[in-house]
Amino acid sequence: MAFSKFDNPPETEDVGAPESEERRNFMRTAAVGAGAAVAAGAVLAGGKAVRQAAADGHEMTPIGMKWWPSRWGAEDQAGASNWMTPEKTLDAVRWISNGRVTRIGRLYEHGSPTPGARAFSMRIPSGPFGDNMLLHSDGLIDAELGQAGTRLDGLGHIGAVVGSVTDTADHRYYNGFTGAEIEGPHGLRKIGIEHVKPFLTRGHLVDVKPQRMPRWNRGEEIRMADVEAALGSQGMSGDDIKPGDAVFFNTGWGDLWLEDNGRYNSGCPGIGLEVAGWLVGKQVSVVGADTWPVEVVPNPDPKLAFAVHNELITKNGIYINENLIFDELIAAGSHRFVYVFSPVPIRGATGSIGAPIAIT
Repeated sequence: MAFSKFDNPPETEDVGAPESEERRNFMRTAAVGAGAAVAAGAVLAGGKAVRQAAADGHEMTPIGMKWWPSRWGAEDQAGASNWMTPEKTLDAVRWISNGRVTRIGRLYEHGSPTPGARAFSMRIPSGPFGDNMLLHSDGLIDAELGQAGTRLDGLGHIGAVVGSVTDTADHRYYNGFTGAEIEGPHGLRKIGIEHVKPFLTRGHLVDVKPQRMPRWNRGEEIRMADVEAALGSQGMSGDDIKPGDAVFFNTGWGDLWLEDNGRYNSGCPGIGLEVAGWLVGKQVSVVGADTWPVEVVPNPDPKLAFAVHNELITKNGIYINENLIFDELIAAGSHRFVYVFSPVPIRGATGSIGAPIAIT
């Protein structure tokens, strides 16, 4: 079962660090904000803006103009992973100069920060068995395999209500697929993670941490001026970003991982709709960060809940890679690399854990 990013944590089991009252209040606020956004959408759906849009030959939704069908066709389920072609692979590998492979994903372990009701826990059943007293170890994992630790958000993870809240035909996801079409008792019937093509592409790391030492604060939005300043200090330019590339942000928030889980989960700095729009214009395939949602939380606009997820995933099929770590790359001065990630092919999953790597 998938949980939203603003679910309340379970009360019966300690699956990580104790939940702070600050974080509980934040999660409640986010849920209220999401409800307000839906309610605003319901008003918009019958209002003047929609009538004008209809007169112009367009359709308006609570998150902007109708976004389907996608650039890859009305039946596409792969989204921006469609940029992964043999030509893209050959272009990316030109960036490999020393052959160094670096893991940029987190270690999966009990006690890691897990927003809402998510959990990650492993147990080891053993023996002995038989007259030879055989011992064996099996890893029994009880976890959100799509939405725990380092993870890739899939296209079925985030959608938007465009009409009736109670009618799943009005719940729209990437490429306009409806809740009625994709929801199933054993996973998503469409746009599951199994449709994502493995990523091997050029990665660009935007290290904004030095602008707010020791780290950016919860609720601080990374603006385009911050991105341009970081790229300039790294000897890079946004003009270097090609369609299908991956872009990542380092804020320093990841330093709180396992050090202060309550604060880590309470919110975070991140990109907003300004930078998200720039990334959409660049036609990137993946956006990632050292934070749990990549985007700024809480949003500076209290009426919006996870609006960047809607912009990237729902409207444009761009994947989000969360809870990454860039310490080794930054120490080596490697802000350009080849990004490799192959999602675990679990049919109908809303996302995937995994071990993304950077090759320099």
